[in-house]
Amino acid sequence: MGAFILSRLFRALVVLVSTVTVVFIVLRISGDAAQQMLPDTASPEALTAFRAKWGLDRSIFEQYLIYVSNALQGDFGTSYADGREVFVIVSERIPKTLLLTVSAFILSIALGIPAGILAAVRRESPVDKGVMAGAVLGYSVPNFLLGLVFVFVFAVWLRILPSSGSSTWSHMILPVATFALFNAAGIARFMRSTLIDVLGQPYISAARADGIPNWEIILFHALPNAAIPMITTLGFTAGGLLGGAVLIEPVFAWPGLGSGFVAATSSGDLAVVQAMILLFTAFMVTINLTVDVLYAVLNPKIRMQ
Repeated sequence: MGAFILSRLFRALVVLVSTVTVVFIVLRISGDAAQQMLPDTASPEALTAFRAKWGLDRSIFEQYLIYVSNALQGDFGTSYADGREVFVIVSERIPKTLLLTVSAFILSIALGIPAGILAAVRRESPVDKGVMAGAVLGYSVPNFLLGLVFVFVFAVWLRILPSSGSSTWSHMILPVATFALFNAAGIARFMRSTLIDVLGQPYISAARADGIPNWEIILFHALPNAAIPMITTLGFTAGGLLGGAVLIEPVFAWPGLGSGFVAATSSGDLAVVQAMILLFTAFMVTINLTVDVLYAVLNPKIRMQ
């Protein structure tokens, strides 16, 4: 088990370093940060002074070595826009994003898993068809478009919920619902297909032949075996939360990492963009590592392989 975890940790480290390197190079060659940050009327001298101040006049290799050396010491640079430390800027936005994404993740599980179980148990019934129709619709509509629809209906038309901000609990309802419904649709579809596959196994037929009640078969025999592949889906869902925040938070003006990333990208604030991409990557790598370990714990065959 120790060797298994070490191999996954090494793979995660390789992914993290590779992502940081590629992103750093791409950001540097994709445009001039000085021209993005300064107004169009800025003089050549002002552009030169800006590049010299932030070390952008050095080669990409030199900039990369300096960045990595500072990052290993916990220094992720300074924002070009307001001169504050990037770590402080990112830290201010993390709680808002965690509040939104964790709430949405819990709600998506609470909606998706029971819906998938109900559809599988009542297979080919009107209930099954209704649940799957809703799941397909929810998964097909882009989440930012669903968010805009919610804003129009509940904030503009009915005027019962705020459309933007984060000052009260009511501001959470629309973004959390947008996040949760989209993810719940995917969870419900996968839960249904996985449980149907498990219910078709020979040991389930044998349990039914022994006269075991159907609810007991589902609860104690089918669901534990369906839980293993569901871990992968839940892992992907959790890993995609921060990526989804980039699309959802700007729609509702939610002051989290997603809206901060969009603003930093638009303005060319490379230090903030790099730090947020590093955080997104580390989060995704951590989720994947956790899923791998849980798989190994629940399924000894994985460890043997």
